Amino acid sequence: MSERVIVAGAGPVGLMLAVELGLAGADAVVLESRDRPNERSRGMVINAAVVELLDQRGVMDRLRPHGLEFPRAHFAQLWLGPERLREKHAYAFAIPHSRIEAELAARARDLGVDVRYDAEIVALDQGANGVTVKTRSGESFEGAYLVGCDGTDSTVRGLAGIGFPGDELPFRGILGDVPVEPGDPLFTLLGAHENDGGLFAVGPVDPHTLRVMAGEFGVEAVPNDTPVTYDELRESFERLSGAKLTGGEARWLSRWNAPTRHAERYRSGRVLLAGDAAHVHFPLGGQALSTGIEDAVNLGWKLGADVLGRAPDGLLDTYHDERHPVGARACLTTRAQVALLHPLSAVSPLRQVLAELIAYDDVNEHFVKMVGGLDIRYDYPYEAGDHPLLGRRLPQVTVGEEPIARLLEPGRGLFLEFAAGSGRTDEVAAWTGRVDTVTAPATPEIDAAALLLRPDGRVAWATRASSGADGLATALRTWFGEPTRN
Repeated sequence: MSERVIVAGAGPVGLMLAVELGLAGADAVVLESRDRPNERSRGMVINAAVVELLDQRGVMDRLRPHGLEFPRAHFAQLWLGPERLREKHAYAFAIPHSRIEAELAARARDLGVDVRYDAEIVALDQGANGVTVKTRSGESFEGAYLVGCDGTDSTVRGLAGIGFPGDELPFRGILGDVPVEPGDPLFTLLGAHENDGGLFAVGPVDPHTLRVMAGEFGVEAVPNDTPVTYDELRESFERLSGAKLTGGEARWLSRWNAPTRHAERYRSGRVLLAGDAAHVHFPLGGQALSTGIEDAVNLGWKLGADVLGRAPDGLLDTYHDERHPVGARACLTTRAQVALLHPLSAVSPLRQVLAELIAYDDVNEHFVKMVGGLDIRYDYPYEAGDHPLLGRRLPQVTVGEEPIARLLEPGRGLFLEFAAGSGRTDEVAAWTGRVDTVTAPATPEIDAAALLLRPDGRVAWATRASSGADGLATALRTWFGEPTRN
């Protein structure tokens, strides 16, 4: 059987998966239907979960010079207070998603991944031991697995016969990058706005360009690949804002619609799905990208272990088990936000009451973590106790002299001990090469004597006790296989 993993799609999710596979030491190739990388992108901001996941792999260091911290978050355009969280987490970050793609592609190539453009998959043959795909040019690729990260209209999902049920709101969205001169009246409309007709927003792209967005509810959707004109953007924006959109051209135009769909399953034999190929919903709060990026981080290390022959039984099945409920949750919470946006005049009283509730710290924290992708907790297939950190990501903490993100960069498991001399590190040593160990002074930000983290940063085991096994060996075997020595 080939050890290669074929990834369809060189967007942020497919490239993040490629990075994870490269870190695991797996052979991977990314096949992208476009003939070149994206130079423009609809997305301009990433939320806290994406920042933390990219930081965990060292990619944020490459991105920070090209964007800026964005300490805002909203639920249905009701502003939240991320600075009021009791734990320390990243803020959102304003940066074009095309820049993220570029940096992830560079990182994937550094790790030995083959990233190919103008390689559209048109056929799939799946067997018991692998897959073969054919591109439009007639080239064939064989692999152990194929992962569809090829977007809402996923060819891979269709070829694998995976259902994608859901529906679509009557909604038409258009955006464009519009050249402006200093003092243009559009600058007075910076930010996001909503009214009974829909949503509109204006944001800076560079000193001489503004991103103009208009989305109208109750209007028949137009397929995303239908050409859009500047006049169409201008008319929609003026209906919603009442302001004039001057000029006669735009540097870039694109459409966006409002489907909510969720794949029936994330795996069919040797074909898996991630990102928009698996779940799509109204674009609010960056949840689409954070859900997709964490799909990739969850899947990558498991898939790498599988193709390299070191995965324990059932490891790859945990991908669907853990991520499918998260995709369903993202679809639910974005539907809830849309219900609070239209018709605005009818839901205005409810929005006012919700705004009052958000003033309470616990309610604010609930919504900040929800829209920021920070509230996810996995259940495990073994008795792991009741420590509150189990299944969660750690907050942004420093362990000894290193940020937790730096310790996770290699893409291996991590055992943290805050009470030297317990003998636990000797137990973990049997998984050397798969799990790193770090002993550090206790920190008040982590209420534990020791922790085991999976390569994706999720807490797999935790204890407040300073001695005793307490299921540590079970957790190690579940995620990392049998020990190399007893």
